[in-house]
Amino acid sequence: MEQKEFFTSRWGLILATLGIAVGTGNIWRFSRIVAQNGGGSFLIPWVLFLLLWSVPLIIAEMAIGKYARLGPTGAFAKVAGKKFGWMGAFITFVSTAIMFYYSVVTGWCFRYFFSAISGDLFNTTSHLEYWETFSSSSWPMLFHFSAIAVGVFVVYHGIVHGVEKANKILVPTLIAILLVLLIRALTLPNAFEGIKYFFTPKMEYLLDIKVWLNALTQNAWDTGAGWGLILTYAVYAKRKEDISINAALVGFGNNSISLIAGIIIFSTVFSLSSVDAMARITESGPANTGLTFIFLPVLFSKLSESNLLNIFFASSFFLALAFAAISSLISMIELTTRTVIDFGISRKKAVFMVGFTGLIMGIPSALSMKFFVNQDWVWGVGLILSGAFIAFAIIKFGVDKFRQEIINGYGSDIKIGKWYNSLIKYVIPIEATVLLVWWLVSSVSWDPDWWNPLHAENVGTCLLQWGVVLSLLIIFNKTIVNKILQEE
Repeated sequence: MEQKEFFTSRWGLILATLGIAVGTGNIWRFSRIVAQNGGGSFLIPWVLFLLLWSVPLIIAEMAIGKYARLGPTGAFAKVAGKKFGWMGAFITFVSTAIMFYYSVVTGWCFRYFFSAISGDLFNTTSHLEYWETFSSSSWPMLFHFSAIAVGVFVVYHGIVHGVEKANKILVPTLIAILLVLLIRALTLPNAFEGIKYFFTPKMEYLLDIKVWLNALTQNAWDTGAGWGLILTYAVYAKRKEDISINAALVGFGNNSISLIAGIIIFSTVFSLSSVDAMARITESGPANTGLTFIFLPVLFSKLSESNLLNIFFASSFFLALAFAAISSLISMIELTTRTVIDFGISRKKAVFMVGFTGLIMGIPSALSMKFFVNQDWVWGVGLILSGAFIAFAIIKFGVDKFRQEIINGYGSDIKIGKWYNSLIKYVIPIEATVLLVWWLVSSVSWDPDWWNPLHAENVGTCLLQWGVVLSLLIIFNKTIVNKILQEE
């Protein structure tokens, strides 16, 4: 199948890929994890793992997608060999499974934006009760439907007129909103105390292995590296596009937005909150948002003496959150759609198939927080396997050959050195193994019945769901791969 559609410019590709990387995790999860891990102490390993995990995998995904011109399943068959197409299919499945509940999170952001702009968000005396009333109703399902509908509408119009055009609006607007909120946060009384906490490292935390593991986890979850999403967008990159520069721009751009969001959150919390502010910011609320939908509305109600200004700032924040969420959701829908297209189905039919499946499969997460938490746990940890599989594919292809012929091939402005070989062959596999073991073993401490697959967050539920999916993909690997390569 001849590749006919491409991003119109490097700017379009970068903004679209930033749309993948910048999600709800940048705006709130990041601040919560920073608060739990010693403030500025966390930033040192976080930046280090940007270089040791995120950027190498972003480079890998961009190179694989540009070379193979197929979604993850077909791309793995071409890079690692036909026998390993199931690995690419697993990456596709993981990101698709995340799409099913991430659309629910996107719907929450929509709901709170409309609640903020109408002023209804400030008419309650208890934001916890406000959240619980909403989350236990049927409204999350309706907003989930609206999120899927928006994502499908964008992807239906293709890469240039859909994905690229949407991200050219979403990402710059998101950044502009964050900059407005940043200026307001920096002008608050006592804001400097929050900035000082945010950037001041403490030696006792730097010596704590858990801080380093959390920093690696944050990179694995918030940059989009290893998800297969960047690989999918790279399918539409022009041949002359440089891989290394684009990867660096995406990685550092993503982390810069996290830093801006962190400054906003910490400046506001230290300025306006009581002594228990840090205890509350470290809590893990719905969907690991750190009480985004419970604590932040209280803060916004205190930003100024003008109710209109408070509504403006709250609306701006939740609009930024909604834009971050929908840009990431679009990439997940595109990944699954691209995989269906690889089977020889037209984009229009494929996107409707994916959209309908997303509508149905997202309903359980919209209606049950326990189901939501289970899926977030299983497939969030599954992303670590995805990153390891990408490194494996390059090792099978030949790391040095991959670096010289694909990364440093036609269109490369900056040549990647042999240091990249060591990162892919040794560092990424070690990081993935350590992370996977740490998360699964850690779950034993909060669930003694770690073997029980019916529990929401433990080893048993991961192994059961991964095992079923991997077994089916391996059994049908030959059929799937032959069909995709036949349609190419």
